[in-house]
Amino acid sequence: MGMPSSGDDWLGLHDGPLPLDRAAAWASVPSCGAVVAFTGTVRDHSEGRQGVTELSYEAWDEQVSAVLNEIVADARRRWSVLGRVVVLHRTGDLGLGEAAVLVVASAPHRAEAFEAARYLIDETKARAPIWKKETWSEGHEWSGVTGSARVAAS
Repeated sequence: MGMPSSGDDWLGLHDGPLPLDRAAAWASVPSCGAVVAFTGTVRDHSEGRQGVTELSYEAWDEQVSAVLNEIVADARRRWSVLGRVVVLHRTGDLGLGEAAVLVVASAPHRAEAFEAARYLIDETKARAPIWKKETWSEGHEWSGVTGSARVAAS
């Protein structure tokens, strides 16, 4: 996944390691003194469950792209000073410690950058139609990233 050739938004799904350093560097522009990056990684547990070994993510690019564009448009309405924005989500199989989602927001000042970055990750988790399969020692389970529509299997 390459950086956008134009515009100030870098959004979408990615089937390989997320470009953490490149995204933060891309979001740095002369008009913005603050760049806030959030990376969500695969951990060895989830709510009420220990021993998680991997996560798998599936999504349809067109559906996710439409939702991410809406989220970023909403953020730009709330914080009109935003510079560049990055929202990238992994698909495929991820092991412990791998980055699953990356959000970067740049703004002239840190308050807006922090607030926008938090809004972007919270809204992405709540609204993006991305499905997660969690695998642990006793089985696996698919769910929406928001935790809805759980289907257990072992």
